[in-house]
Amino acid sequence: MDFIDRKVSGSKAIALLAKNGIEVDDEEVAVILSFLYLIAKIHNRKMVLEDVEIGKEKSNKSNSYLA
Repeated sequence: MDFIDRKVSGSKAIALLAKNGIEVDDEEVAVILSFLYLIAKIHNRKMVLEDVEIGKEKSNKSNSYLA
């Protein structure tokens, strides 16, 4: 579940959460960020799979005219 490109640092996340009235420590923010990156990874995988399915549908439609 480790991400190569984590664009949000723990200190940035702590500052952002504090700005919105949520106080967390380093351990808590690490769990929060890991969860959010996991959700983003799942969402991205779902979008890729949907794109593949749409590509298959398009290729099937274009081939149906040849038959």
